[in-house]
Amino acid sequence: MYVYIVPVKSFRCLKTLHFLNVHNEVFYVPQGLVSYSMPAEEIESVSLPVGWKSYISPEGRKYYVNTSTKGTTDVCICVCQLHGAMEMEESFDAEGSFDDVSCLSPQSPGSTSPARRQNKEKEIKETKITINCVTFPVSMSAPEQQLLKPSEWSYCDYFWADKRDPQGATVSGFEVLLQKQLKGKQMQKEMAEFIRERIKIEEEYAKNLSKLSMFPMAAQEEGTLGEAWAQLKKSLADEAEVHLKFSSKLQSEVEKPLLTFRGDNFKKDMKKYDHHIADLRKQLVSRYAAVEKARKALADRQKDLEVKTQQLEIKLSNKTEEDIKKARRKSTQAGDDLMRCVDLYNQGQSKWFEEMVTTSLELERLEVERVETIQQLLRQYTTLRHETDMFNQSTMEPVDQLLQSVDPAKDRELWVKEHKTGDLRPVDMDI
Repeated sequence: MYVYIVPVKSFRCLKTLHFLNVHNEVFYVPQGLVSYSMPAEEIESVSLPVGWKSYISPEGRKYYVNTSTKGTTDVCICVCQLHGAMEMEESFDAEGSFDDVSCLSPQSPGSTSPARRQNKEKEIKETKITINCVTFPVSMSAPEQQLLKPSEWSYCDYFWADKRDPQGATVSGFEVLLQKQLKGKQMQKEMAEFIRERIKIEEEYAKNLSKLSMFPMAAQEEGTLGEAWAQLKKSLADEAEVHLKFSSKLQSEVEKPLLTFRGDNFKKDMKKYDHHIADLRKQLVSRYAAVEKARKALADRQKDLEVKTQQLEIKLSNKTEEDIKKARRKSTQAGDDLMRCVDLYNQGQSKWFEEMVTTSLELERLEVERVETIQQLLRQYTTLRHETDMFNQSTMEPVDQLLQSVDPAKDRELWVKEHKTGDLRPVDMDI
């Protein structure tokens, strides 16, 4: 026989409690358990609904049960949990009537039945996972997220998780982005140093060319070949001047811009970004810790409530009922605290998310700016280099022209005219 034991203070709530049974919101306890009695003075004034009867316990207290026969010896209480009945009991108004049915829906984690709470937690765990205090969807159970900037490989889409560095330390995605910026600054500095070495080489080369052009070697060469040789030596001096100008332009148009692009304030700006995001992440860690603490507190309260409920099964007393009421209130409060902590955590994570998107896009913009700036400076380098080649070629043109004019016969004529000793040839001696 199923015996539906109903905790009541007034018969006016019996239909409501019976309505719960229609939805099969029940759990089972050993036969013989009774939970609440009804004041005797109300018995006579209200007729029992069909199927309900009153019984008198050995102590003289009246109880009200539904005596529908189902061929079993269990007893079923027609509420989700015993502490759910306590919530309904607290919903009675001052006149003893049941006016509020809001208790039929769970108001907080503390108001949810253990079975439903466990199922809900299991469902959440299956679809979400928290890593280093950041909550992510489980990729296998959640629909694929749409990228914020599809097909752009944007920073704001690929740096949400943490990673391990070669030493095994945890590095956040934002730290990876910051390291990219700092590395870019270092690469820029090293490029400037490279250009400085190139300038030194050009200056040294120009100095040596100029010095070589003044060497008196082969200065006595004559004729058209002598003219070409003299022009070649002069072209060294002209080429030295070209390389000196090239080194000067490298210094002013390439090296200096590389050094001055993003000065000392750049690192300070990066530190501001780092501290800002780190503070938000620390706040998130703190709020996650609060959630876990509240979750543990709720579990402890619910466990305490279950223990007191089991005690009620063994022995019914007013003290036990009062303990259950108190445990129920504490469980509900713990559930409310957990909801508040989760809400604060979600707010903190949303703020961190927004700042991550904004800041990562700013870092992305800075990186694009860096690459484009260096690209322009290196193009300027190649332009200057081509100009140098062009000017060097121009110094060779007179040499080429004179070399084309070299005429051995002409040189011989000129030399003979200048250095001849006589044009009369020797003849045979006469006897």
